[in-house]
Amino acid sequence: MSLVETRGLTVRIGRNRILDHVDFAIEKGEIVTIVGPNGSGKSTLLRALIGAVAPSEGEVTRAPGLRIGYVPQRLHIDPTLPMTVGRFLSLPRRQSAVDLRMALEAAGLPDLGGRQMGDLSGGQFQRVLLARALMEKPDLLILDEATQGLDQPGSAAFYRRIEEVRQEMGCAVLMVSHELHVVMSASDRVVCLNGHVCCEGQPEHVAQAEEYRALFGSGTQGALALYRHDHDHEHAGCVGGHDHAHDGCGHGHDQEHQYGATR
Repeated sequence: MSLVETRGLTVRIGRNRILDHVDFAIEKGEIVTIVGPNGSGKSTLLRALIGAVAPSEGEVTRAPGLRIGYVPQRLHIDPTLPMTVGRFLSLPRRQSAVDLRMALEAAGLPDLGGRQMGDLSGGQFQRVLLARALMEKPDLLILDEATQGLDQPGSAAFYRRIEEVRQEMGCAVLMVSHELHVVMSASDRVVCLNGHVCCEGQPEHVAQAEEYRALFGSGTQGALALYRHDHDHEHAGCVGGHDHAHDGCGHGHDQEHQYGATR
């Protein structure tokens, strides 16, 4: 059984149809990245998976007892608020010193429990959010553009840590990212979304799809060549063999979106 699966998932907000009959599943231990233009429904899909958004049509099925850890795009904490990292991780309920230490070690911050939240760098702050998500020992770790605002070295270091977390904890990882180098280096499977699933499969297969190139441009081929030469482990096969293209992106939507290959 998949950890979480959607069938015919449609989400409407007012008169706008954000997601249109999306079929999606993620398996244990898999790293999946969702890509797509701004406004394509990526964050809405994540929110539907965790139960924060109710489907207008279709269904979301979760494995019994599924534990989900969630790292948001951003979280604002007043820098003048006196709160240590350990105290932040103990909200809303107190955590044991052992659990705090284990979560910080898993996030790569073993010595920051006593540091003030307002004194953290951007990369350290995101790793604290990761530690918070790992407190529940999740079966599925969800990251919604978790490196937004970080420079490229910071992003690369963060996602290397995510791969290590997957290996150490055995959890599945579902990411939304605008960073193509992350998609190519860290994902077992890529899902291209634009209100509906345009195409999905292993990164190199998706990148050859006309729908993907229509959204991201032919300039992504250089990144793919680098990925194919430098990547040193094999990806798991895409679920159900979905490395084919679905209905073309961008058709049947009321709005047009512009999106660059880099951001």
